[in-house]
Formats: sequence, C-alpha cells, structure tokens
Amino acid sequence: MTFRELGIDQDIADALETRGITQPFPIQEQAIPLALTGQDLIGQAKTGTGKTLGFGLPLIQRLGLEPGFGARALVVVPTRELAIQVAEDLELATSNRKTTVAAIYGGKAYEGQIAQIESGAQIIVGTPGRLIDLSKQKKLDLTKIEIMVLDEADEMLDLGFLPDVERLFNYTPDERQTMLFSATMPGAIVSLARKYQNRPVHIRANEPDEGHTKADIKQFIYRAHSLDKDEVVGRILQAEGRGKTVIFCKTKRQASKVSEELVDRGFNATALHGDMSQEARERSMAAFRAGKKDILVATEVAARGIDVDDVTHVINYTVPEDEKNYLHRTGRTGRAGRTGIAVTFVDWEDLTRWKHINEALQLGVADPVETYSSSKHLFEDLQIAAGTKGRLKPPSPKRDEPSGSRQGGGRNGGGRDAGSRSGGSRDGAARSGDRNRSAAAPREGGHAQPQHGDHEHKRPAANRNRRRTRGGSSQGSGPASS
Repeated sequence: MTFRELGIDQDIADALETRGITQPFPIQEQAIPLALTGQDLIGQAKTGTGKTLGFGLPLIQRLGLEPGFGARALVVVPTRELAIQVAEDLELATSNRKTTVAAIYGGKAYEGQIAQIESGAQIIVGTPGRLIDLSKQKKLDLTKIEIMVLDEADEMLDLGFLPDVERLFNYTPDERQTMLFSATMPGAIVSLARKYQNRPVHIRANEPDEGHTKADIKQFIYRAHSLDKDEVVGRILQAEGRGKTVIFCKTKRQASKVSEELVDRGFNATALHGDMSQEARERSMAAFRAGKKDILVATEVAARGIDVDDVTHVINYTVPEDEKNYLHRTGRTGRAGRTGIAVTFVDWEDLTRWKHINEALQLGVADPVETYSSSKHLFEDLQIAAGTKGRLKPPSPKRDEPSGSRQGGGRNGGGRDAGSRSGGSRDGAARSGDRNRSAAAPREGGHAQPQHGDHEHKRPAANRNRRRTRGGSSQGSGPASS
C-alpha cells in the first residue's frame, strides 16, 4: 500500500518521499480514506504509530491547492515540543504547494507568531493557552475553521486542558470536520466526542490480541539502589546498538542533576525540563533530534509528545506515577516501525506503585529482580560488553576543593594555620606564637626574606616614627594610604 493508493495527491506523496516516507502505517491506512471524505472520526492507536500524518495529509488535501488567506484548519496539541514537531511534519507535506503552517505556543514572543498569522497561514498548530490568548486579542480568527484536530487528546485532558479545549471548540463553526486522535480512550474523551462531533467513526489500529504495551518494545524492570543508578545508567549507555536515549526523571532538579552527572562521566547528554527557558528547551530538542546530543534527560511533562523516530532506549530513572505515564514514557522508543528497549528502575519505596502499574498493564513482573551495576544479568539482558564501566572519562575535580587548597590554605598561600603547615612549624620556627611575622620565611643574615607583596602599599616602620618626631604632621600620623 502506498499513499497514492490511499488517494493522496501526487505533490504531497512526492514531498514525503524526499524523507523516505513511502508506505503508510495501519492507523494511516484506516484514517486517511475516511478523513478525505470529511467524516468526523476518532483515531485510536499507541503512541509512535503515525497518527500525525493520519490526520495531517487529509487535512492538507481537503484545503486544496489554493487554500486562500487565513486560518482554515486548527490542530490543538498539549505541549510546545509537540506543536513544533507537528508543524514541521505538516510543513514537509505542504512543501510542494502554497499552503503555509504556523506554530503557536507559549514561551515565545507574540510578535513572530502574530506575523505568521497576519501573513495568512492556513494551518494553525498550537497549544490551548496561547491559542486562546491570541483569539481574545483578536489576532487569531477561528470563525472560518473548516477542520479541527485534537491530537494526543488523552494527554491534553490529563494536563487539565479540558476547559480550554471546550472554549476552542466554541470559537470554531459547528459545521467543521472534527478529528480526535488519542492513544487511550478514557470516558472524558468519549464525552467530548459526543458533545462536539457529528456521528464520528471510531478507528482502532491495535491488534485485538495485542497487549497493553507495544510488542516491539522489550521491557526490563530492575529493583535498583538509588546510589548505584548513575553507574548502572552509564553502563547501559554503552550497550550494543544503543542509539538515541531518553531518560525520564521525576523532578526538574533530578533531571538537571542526572544530566550533569552524565556529562561529567563523558556522555553527550542534555536536559529538558520546565525550569529551562523556551529557547533553551528548543535548543536541547534540536540538538537531540539532529544527533548532536544522543541522550535527553527529561521530566515527564516537558517530554510529553516528543516524536523522535530513532530513539533506541528509554530509561525510567524513577517509577512513573501510573500506568498511563508508563505507556507514555516507554512509547518514546519503538516508533515508526522500529524496535526499542525500555528499562525501569524500581526503588524499594516505589514497590507498591510499581505493583499497581504491573497489574494494570499485565506485565508479569510483580517483584523486579534486585540489580546492581555489577550484576551479571544486567550485562546479558542489555548486551553490555563484559568489564564495561559507567564512565568514559575520569571525574572532574570538585569545585569546592580547588587544587592546592590544602597546601597553601588561602589566596596568599597561608590560611588559618599556614604557619604550622607551610614552612617548618614542626622544627620550632613558629613556637613563639608571633602571628605578625611569617613563620614560613627562611632567615638569611638575621633578617626575614621578603615575601611577595611585602612592599606594596607599605612604609617602613622607622620612617613613620621619624616623621612623628620631626613635626607631628598629619602625614605621619599613621600608615600612608595609596
């Protein structure tokens, strides 16, 4: 089956072929013919199975070769990163026609996004908050929307965007075509479909006997000690065939710390979390997607919707909150028909949460095997060469212990006990307790050897005394200041 056989126009298919995209995935085979007719639909498939082109290609084709001026299609996504990625996919598909795409999301200046809208972009891809803001400011007109898509609908509702989504639906005409795409189908999605769709067709691309997790992802669950995790991760990152890797952490601080630790160990890692500016987040994602960084250490919320096809490994540094988050995390690998590996660390205090996830997903690993960086099964499971250590380079010196700090003490080579450590206190040089004289200086001819800086901003004591006796002038009343 090819995209042309599904009814996709020649120019769109040619654009996809420039990136080697020639054969549709199951969700695309089912969704595209229906969507081309204008039918409302609900597309359900696991993450990483090609939902974006499933709604994107019919959307582009239905707008036509001359789509006119202004917003005609709206794609709503839960995160900034996903907005960027969906917009890039649609830009690829429209590269041979006049249709233009605008990515509208928070964390960026309004001016550039408003300029895209005012230039007449026909397809708007955005996050709910920024879309509503621009609509309120009368900068974005949604009254002529012909097609509206809700992508990753379950994640959007999990993040609390339901009121915003409903508001966006109300901004658009009732006669629009509406498509919802989601990995799962909770009750809230069903209610949303009943309220805003017109007799939708429900498409499910999963095999009836397929498990909750994707069959092309190998799952490894280990009971690991928190102090040994970094070493275990370092060894996994040297496994045979390891490509791009996403490491999920629970908190922003933990993500930053793990990223810094991996860089210190010699790995090419970058962080992605909510405390970073939008520009920094985009730089991290661009470097990861381009392969300049092959390890992305991210928090769950920041990494929602990451769509990078060639991720080979996912490491859950901490146990996810529930089974939905577990599916989301592990779904970052094994995408676009590829296979992947997912490794999950279970701390002792997380066993109860893990058992809940295990039961919900029927993984059959209620009691994960206790695993350390030296465990033989770790090397065998993940194809790590014997003798591999979790560090590619020696550790850097600690910032709070600079080189030589214990020998000189302070900035001038003498700290609190410089006299006792610097030049021979053990042979009695400083026994007199005279703290005004440098005990470290060797004596030549009965005089102390001058030290570096001894003559800066100083006058000999004899001169001060002589000036006092000569006239008591104010100049000689104390040490000279320069």
